[in-house]
Amino acid sequence: MFKAILIDKQEDEQRVGIETLDEAQLPEGDVTVRVECSTLNYKDALAITGKGPVVRRFPMVPGIDLAGTVEASACDEFQPGDRVLLNGWGVGEGHWGGLAEKARLDSRWLIPLPAAFSARQAMAIGTAGYTAMLAVMALERNGVLPDGGEVLVTGANGGVGSYSIALLAKLGYRVVAATGRPEEADYLKALGAREIIDRGELSAPGKPLAKERWAGAIDSVGSHTLANVLAATRYGGSVAACGLAQGMDLPATVAPFILRGVTLAGIDSVMKPRAERLEAWRRLGELLDTEQLDAITRTIGLDEAVETAEALLAGRVRGRVVVSLA
Repeated sequence: MFKAILIDKQEDEQRVGIETLDEAQLPEGDVTVRVECSTLNYKDALAITGKGPVVRRFPMVPGIDLAGTVEASACDEFQPGDRVLLNGWGVGEGHWGGLAEKARLDSRWLIPLPAAFSARQAMAIGTAGYTAMLAVMALERNGVLPDGGEVLVTGANGGVGSYSIALLAKLGYRVVAATGRPEEADYLKALGAREIIDRGELSAPGKPLAKERWAGAIDSVGSHTLANVLAATRYGGSVAACGLAQGMDLPATVAPFILRGVTLAGIDSVMKPRAERLEAWRRLGELLDTEQLDAITRTIGLDEAVETAEALLAGRVRGRVVVSLA
């Protein structure tokens, strides 16, 4: 028997709570993992609260991230006792996820837990830090270098934003952070932001082109914010888009692309091939230090996850939330 958050739906009414389940109820998979830690991401919060169409089948255990120890394996790659990590692959959406004491998974979704991190530290990074690393790598591929000018990070107080700032600053970029919470300026500067701007400067409808400022940007907000970021990106610059906190729409024009040669790079962390996952986690191990992880993260128990999901969607959570299951 094991405990899990279970989301169910009856007659269009969603119910969520902590349930005690039998291991026989676990879905199909060739690896069973004893989960030590999971996380609470924006997508998890949408699933738990029912405020977004994240869950594709019911009942569902949410949690798009997990780290733990293999208990049983029917594959050659992983053996009982191996420490493993999972991000994405539709887990917590179409396949039971990490907000449970046990998970049964497809071995192709797992990678070894990097030696640089404990299970808690890996989940402090989670999909948020992994996505931020993928976004930084996209900027690098598109020629945005540390000496090229200012790089903007929107949604700066969130998990992706926090890690984007920390990674870019570590690599020597001059980072500008956009936030709706000016009281968090000291936190953002401690991560490495050189300047803080109000998100209100970017969130309203803007012009097709604005004065050139950003050499590059990482945007987790979407909608008018992303449109305005593109409009102010310098000639040949690049913007990595990885979120939709403001909205899924993109009320922009082609002007930044055809008049300034701006590149819009989409960042998908869910289905990313294994080789790129391993490279992103290798670089995270090189660039992040444990003190920064502690500054960005707080740990809660499974019984606090539902309440914290509401707070996360309301913008009252900064950085990362680790859910301890050990």
